[in-house]
Amino acid sequence: MSCSWITVIGIGDDGLDGLPKSHINLINEAEVLVGGKRHHDKVRNTSAEALDWGQGFDQIFLKLEKRRGKKIVVLASGDPMHFGVGSILVRAFGKEAITIYPALSAFSLAAARMGWSIPEVDCLTIHGRPLENLNKFIIHNARLLILSKNGSSPVEVANLLDKKGFGESKITVLEHLGGIKEDKICEKAAQWKKSRCANLNTIAIKCVADGNIPMLSRVPGLPDEVYENDGQLTKREVRAITLAQLQPLSGQVLWDIGSGSGAISIEWLRLGGHRRAIAIEKKPERAEALRRNADNLGAADIKIYEGDFLSIKDEIKCQPDAIFIGGGASNLDLLKVAWSSLNPGGRIVVNVVSIEAVQALVNFRKTNGGELSRITIERSSHIGSFNAFKPLMPVTQFVASKPS
Repeated sequence: MSCSWITVIGIGDDGLDGLPKSHINLINEAEVLVGGKRHHDKVRNTSAEALDWGQGFDQIFLKLEKRRGKKIVVLASGDPMHFGVGSILVRAFGKEAITIYPALSAFSLAAARMGWSIPEVDCLTIHGRPLENLNKFIIHNARLLILSKNGSSPVEVANLLDKKGFGESKITVLEHLGGIKEDKICEKAAQWKKSRCANLNTIAIKCVADGNIPMLSRVPGLPDEVYENDGQLTKREVRAITLAQLQPLSGQVLWDIGSGSGAISIEWLRLGGHRRAIAIEKKPERAEALRRNADNLGAADIKIYEGDFLSIKDEIKCQPDAIFIGGGASNLDLLKVAWSSLNPGGRIVVNVVSIEAVQALVNFRKTNGGELSRITIERSSHIGSFNAFKPLMPVTQFVASKPS
């Protein structure tokens, strides 16, 4: 017997006309209807109590708890489980409490209009998420479908593309998909003039790079020069080795302690897989540069904590599955606290260059095990009219897995 007490119904721009009779009956019989103004305007049940998301999720959730036992229907746009309110409700109340009836998603409708295969497209959203997150998906020949925040989103996306050197990209804005007012606007990013479109719109982009714009792979080891830094930067070869040793898995959380420019956290997030990254940096000027790097490289979801790790660690609410320490590793107490914070089965990677830090790692290893290795990199450079290899400062790397 089902114990669900909240019904979520996805509706399109055509409102009730696009729903089966059984879903319309659920809406008409509801005692509580939850949705945005646009959703409420599309239904005819005037006897139900109307709750608006504009009051905020937390407030609505409290009100829903107080109305448990009533017939509650939540109205959502399209597929509630694709960047929609359905997943938020499941996290808040548990999957057994929710029954979901999806409609066609904006992605499905947009892909059909464009003739694009969804598995070959990146489906994204900037509704409630940073615009800068798009940066990691802007690659020559990539095709993107984007849920807009509002009518100003298309011009913001066009400006971002042009600024990144992708002004030749073709933008198609699909307004009111599936409704009687459905329309589309097509233009190159550099020529985009329309300051505002319909609030309900989905953006389709075929990315085209201007000239010889350098392409940035999602594989770890981006060129050093793409990072703003004051010298506190894990070099690209060592960075690639470090990410490999961290062994990122989908959904995992990284703590990047002494993050400097944020290169490890940023490349952790650029891999995708719904990962999260917490960067801890005690120098404000480095934290500011870290934020700029994250925005520029499409990792705007990074969470940055300013301050000394041992002083602010209790402010961090999510426990790590992986920890990277790039600064402060000469402090044995820092190593011990980081290790104790690590989830069972998690991995810790520490990169150091000083003798004092190596000594701390040797002592830490006696108790907790792990492996030590030395990474040496030599790069070619000019010596007069000749070329020779010049060594970078050697890096000692410690890697350990916490017993599960």
